[in-house]
Amino acid sequence: MGKIRVRTDIPGPRSREVVAEEQRHLAPGLQAFATWAGVAMASGQGSTLTDVDGNTYVDLIGGIGVNALGHCHPRHVEAIASQAWTLVVGSFTSEPRAALVNAVCELAPSGLDRLQLYSSGTEAVESALRLARCATGRTEVLGFWGGFHGKTAGAAALLGSSAREALGPLPAGATLVPYADCYRCPLGLARESCGLACAELARKAMKAQAAGPLAAVVFEPMQGTAGNVIPPDGFLPAIADAAREAGALLVADEMITGFGRTGRPWGVDHSGVRPDIATVGKGFGSGFPISGVLARDAVSRAKPWSNPSGASSSYGGNALAAAAALASVTTISEERLWENAARVGSAMVAELRRMQERHPFIGDVRGAGLFIGVELVKDRATKEPLDAAVTRHVYEECLRRGLLAMTYTPHVRLQPALTIDADTALEGLSVLDAVFAELARGGRWR
Repeated sequence: MGKIRVRTDIPGPRSREVVAEEQRHLAPGLQAFATWAGVAMASGQGSTLTDVDGNTYVDLIGGIGVNALGHCHPRHVEAIASQAWTLVVGSFTSEPRAALVNAVCELAPSGLDRLQLYSSGTEAVESALRLARCATGRTEVLGFWGGFHGKTAGAAALLGSSAREALGPLPAGATLVPYADCYRCPLGLARESCGLACAELARKAMKAQAAGPLAAVVFEPMQGTAGNVIPPDGFLPAIADAAREAGALLVADEMITGFGRTGRPWGVDHSGVRPDIATVGKGFGSGFPISGVLARDAVSRAKPWSNPSGASSSYGGNALAAAAALASVTTISEERLWENAARVGSAMVAELRRMQERHPFIGDVRGAGLFIGVELVKDRATKEPLDAAVTRHVYEECLRRGLLAMTYTPHVRLQPALTIDADTALEGLSVLDAVFAELARGGRWR
């Protein structure tokens, strides 16, 4: 028997009541997929969610990479419940925080042996930017088209998409250059003959486009919000070489790719690039709000970042958050969940490529572990994306049949829990396949 159980119309009557109650005073701006679903969730277990009407869904969204251990993992639940009885808040050292700092640094990318803790991803990115500027005495930073690092001011200056529109004025000092999205090459070139032209452009921009010497180059080892984009071999090493040549620090944003998501412990493990600073979050706490900045020891000592209260956060590293993250990190590490991510992710990509043979609007399938991207197009030759109305229809049809997946844009993103088993993952993809088959029969996608 499968995991999906659909008992009512979706959204069901109780979901409609709960959502209506929330909407009485909730400000707009929630994530689109949650707003469009109109569903109120009651419980979760592993890679399934059950709503207040008793409908159970396979969850391939995974909190957008947050839900590393799956919903309500016993070890995670026990750690939080036990810690909540003894100590929750405060900046003093606690046993969970002491254990957490050491556990993370033992697992960290080579050379990163200092950790400072925060409560959100964008907070950690802001701190990493401050640290890079303190360590170098410079102010300019370089980011990439398609990049997403948060929504606070400094991080928003590095937004590499239309999401930055109407947010200005944004802080000065940020230069953006193309990322190596080979399926939709920003330079209109073919990978076989491009010679990594985007990396060469970035090298030149570091010298000619910034308003001064660079403090940092901020990059995602693989871009999440842009559509789970995986750069080609050689791109990140070339960027790293250019950054060193410019005297800039390398800041790897491992929010999504860290802690086993891509089939290896870290996203940078695929390229061999060794950052000076890395930001971590999402799967770090498996749903509990916690993030961090990892840095080389010498970099972390830069002042005023390293002064007392210079890099602190009122919520960061509190005992409850530390206990939750410790359970997450130790479970990921001890169970080597990146190996499960690699194994199940490989099975998912293989199935998606079989689906690609059947459905002409699947333009590209790519994946590293449980970091999977699919491009939906009107025409494989032109790569024109499917219309927004069509992709939203795909999302709503998947939802109606018991699948939660980020299928509402032409850049489909799948990032389930690292604990998901192949049967559950493939059950979810069978729903997607059925929706695609219906779409193909109706010809609505053209």
